[in-house]
Amino acid sequence: MKPVTPKRWWQKLGPGIITGSADDDPSGIGTYSVAGAQFGYGMLWLCLICLPLMTVVQEMCGRIGVVTGKGLAGVLKEHYPRWLLYVALTLLFGANVINIYADLNVMADSMHMLVGGSETAWLCGQTVVMILLMILVPYKMYARVLKYLCLSLLAYVVTALLPSVHNDWGEIAHHLFIPTWQKGTPFILTVVGFLGTTISPYLFFWQASEEVEEEVEAGTVRVPGSRLTAATPQEISALRFDTAGGMLYSQIITFFIVICTAATLHQMGTTDIETAQDAAKALLPLGNIAYLLFTLGIIGTGWLAIPTLAGSFAYGLAETNGWKYGLFRRYGEAKQFYLTIAIMILLGLLLNFVHTINPVKGLLYSAALNGMVAPFLVALIVLATKNKKIVGENASPWWATTLGWATVVIMGGTTLILLWALFSGAAS
Repeated sequence: MKPVTPKRWWQKLGPGIITGSADDDPSGIGTYSVAGAQFGYGMLWLCLICLPLMTVVQEMCGRIGVVTGKGLAGVLKEHYPRWLLYVALTLLFGANVINIYADLNVMADSMHMLVGGSETAWLCGQTVVMILLMILVPYKMYARVLKYLCLSLLAYVVTALLPSVHNDWGEIAHHLFIPTWQKGTPFILTVVGFLGTTISPYLFFWQASEEVEEEVEAGTVRVPGSRLTAATPQEISALRFDTAGGMLYSQIITFFIVICTAATLHQMGTTDIETAQDAAKALLPLGNIAYLLFTLGIIGTGWLAIPTLAGSFAYGLAETNGWKYGLFRRYGEAKQFYLTIAIMILLGLLLNFVHTINPVKGLLYSAALNGMVAPFLVALIVLATKNKKIVGENASPWWATTLGWATVVIMGGTTLILLWALFSGAAS
């Protein structure tokens, strides 16, 4: 048996690590930065709660893809009332377009902050190049490069551990293991955004479909929807390893973004983050390289997340309409699929010219919208992975189902609290 080296471990990570990296997208970085800057260590407990919940939900999505050879939309279309699929796609479309809008906004703002120039030029230029790369460059090559670029997020880990950054580790441990709650709509909004950017609807559709892409490449699926052989225990085990690794990396980064911004911005009294430059100040203890590393993190995760956002909806729409789809196909073989990706990204671009809010607040609001949409989709996913007509003998174990329903209750409950606070004004 070959020894398990870091290189072999890294190579074994596929859709899970890409999904985990995409989870720490600009929306995630912005939301976690707001959480640390505004509330210090007060939201660290969410990291501990989110890790098992997000891991289980993403594993369920991957399980559906591995066992059936279909994406989520294909499964919903075949086994559930058509209106459920239409509701799911409508919610996904709205949340994803707004998320793309916010991500493009802060990416352009970050480039302007770093090298100057017109924000509008950066906005349009990055959008055009991104669409062309999605159409012309095989996604495997594209994602492989970005997977390494996302390692720039480790700058938050380095910063948080610098001697010049004074962390109160006793206080950190207290807030990590003992949940605390504050009154006020801003706190509730940030909690919903924290959950929504961590357990995001677009990642559900994305991971299921990416597992199918992996199966096509491995030869176990000829075309999406037609497995040649039944899923093996080894495939399910590999799925678990990949998903757990990706989600663990995602939450480690989340933890350090929160404590880094808490120990720098919050301690300096910078609690209202309005621009990318405000958020980048969390890395200033690293010196002049801070803005560069922040921009690399924003750009790297943005260039990974936006195609994921657009692609997740394109997978769903293609399966719903019976179009040919898949990133393994060239543009000429799946024109409608690729055009859907392009249109989604362009709609996000156009929103930047319709209404403008400060970039970081836009990220938080888009994350909160994801948090409101997610409970409905998680409930469908839990039901699908217990349905023997869908997964056969590969149903999720009881403890995973329990955590899945806990996700629905927690995210649905916080959404209801937020809506009550917004409409009644009682928590303001």
